[in-house]
Amino acid sequence: MKMKRQILKSVFFALTGTLLFSCESDLEITPNNPAVFLSDEYFARPDAYVAGLAGVYGNLALTGTEGPGSSNIGGIDAGTSQYGRCLLYLQSLATDEMLWSYENDAGVREIQRNIWTAENPIVRGMFSRAQFQIALCNEFLRQSTPDLVASRNPQNAAEIPAYRDEIRVLRALAYYHLMDMFGKAAFNTEDQPVAVAGVQYDRQQLFNYIESELLAVLPALKAPRTNQSGRLDAAMARMILAKMYLNAEVYIGQQKYNECVTQLEAIIAGGYSLAPNYLANFAADNNTSPEMIFAIQSDGVVTQNFGPTTVMINGSVGSLEANGESLGVGPGGWGGAIRLRRQFVEKFNGAQFDNDVRNTIISGSRPIDITDVINRDQGFILAKYSNKTSSGANGSNQTFVDTDFPLFRLADVYLMYAECFLRGASNATASNALNYVNLLRERANGNNLQNITASQLTLDFILDERARELHWEAHRRQDLIRYGRFTGGSYNWAWKGNAQNGIAIGAFRSVYPIPVLAIAANPNLTQNPGY
Repeated sequence: MKMKRQILKSVFFALTGTLLFSCESDLEITPNNPAVFLSDEYFARPDAYVAGLAGVYGNLALTGTEGPGSSNIGGIDAGTSQYGRCLLYLQSLATDEMLWSYENDAGVREIQRNIWTAENPIVRGMFSRAQFQIALCNEFLRQSTPDLVASRNPQNAAEIPAYRDEIRVLRALAYYHLMDMFGKAAFNTEDQPVAVAGVQYDRQQLFNYIESELLAVLPALKAPRTNQSGRLDAAMARMILAKMYLNAEVYIGQQKYNECVTQLEAIIAGGYSLAPNYLANFAADNNTSPEMIFAIQSDGVVTQNFGPTTVMINGSVGSLEANGESLGVGPGGWGGAIRLRRQFVEKFNGAQFDNDVRNTIISGSRPIDITDVINRDQGFILAKYSNKTSSGANGSNQTFVDTDFPLFRLADVYLMYAECFLRGASNATASNALNYVNLLRERANGNNLQNITASQLTLDFILDERARELHWEAHRRQDLIRYGRFTGGSYNWAWKGNAQNGIAIGAFRSVYPIPVLAIAANPNLTQNPGY
């Protein structure tokens, strides 16, 4: 944990000491006063560039400059504007994976019942936080041109081109999330002046831009697993490309499974390996996992925030079980905040999953069905994430956890490869696809007793296996949309469409609305159909 804490301290000091931003309106989510930060005066400091880099990374984890309750997105709760938490809510809470007990929390009821509007604060939080990240990246790039760097003669000057490449990838990640969840974004780069309203880019334009940016910087990025802990490398950039190519039919109406496999094979060749213990990927020291490609960092002392892992671990504690100590938090946690919908639980039905380490479902005396959302004693609970280290020690804080939130890991690469093979990628092989899936099955069961055969490797199997392997990692909505099972009524889950047993929802909900305040602030933005 020592190395991670050193990096996170850099993030903390960058945000509290220099990132003096405020987004009181949604006007492009740009610095309220750029002269305060990322300015000539600021960059006169010898350590300014490394601190600025840490600050841009830090925006993925932190929400403000005054602790976990502060937000630099104006007019919104801190937790509702945390990058990873918004991502989790929009990609997982809106699906069959989880249900939140406290529906008085702003925006939650509408998200988990699939009845959100353009005024939903969680939708606004995600859109605003991603656009804010883009604004941070743009300003760093404006202030780090070769001429400006030469005139300032900072420390680590030779490293600043590498910083710029990483910043471009972080910007591409934000644009990727906007493309995936909203289908459009206000587009700005460092070439436009600060506070100029960005033009609207649709999915095709965003896809083309993100792809070109990532391909341009890939040759200069550090090789996989060679960068400083917490910073991205070439494998992370390739993961964004692979995700785009896997979902290209949704985004731009074109198949790009061969291109996806090319990126996946490069990642697999990058030296990653499966963690021997699946649950080590979700422990307080999961930054040491050999399969972690990129994660949103968390530390219970120096970067306290109400991010996704703090939410999930405290929220996993059952109202009946009071099992918080086993998860490294207070005994009562958050009193049964998160429970499981029946349809997810059923993905582990059958004796073959009795000894599957991915099956951390706790049923106890609980009913499987949730007939009353606010009744925290209904519905099973989960113990996947933990604030204990792999050796069983507690994290540094028993509320704010040390557990990083995994955005990309090797297990996902294996499952994506198998799916591409099944969808017709000519450069994927049947033997590799089957082997990659069975490596995950062997890891989950400690032997090969639950390996599948070639005839069992189907697209439906992959969708369910992705749920078993990757649940609560912010992939499910995207997966269901790719399979045509998110909107419509071909697959319903409890409380989908605001009905206890689930009902069809309109196709327009395959993207989220553009927040009303964003449209009011930027006349270039238009609302998505249906909202």
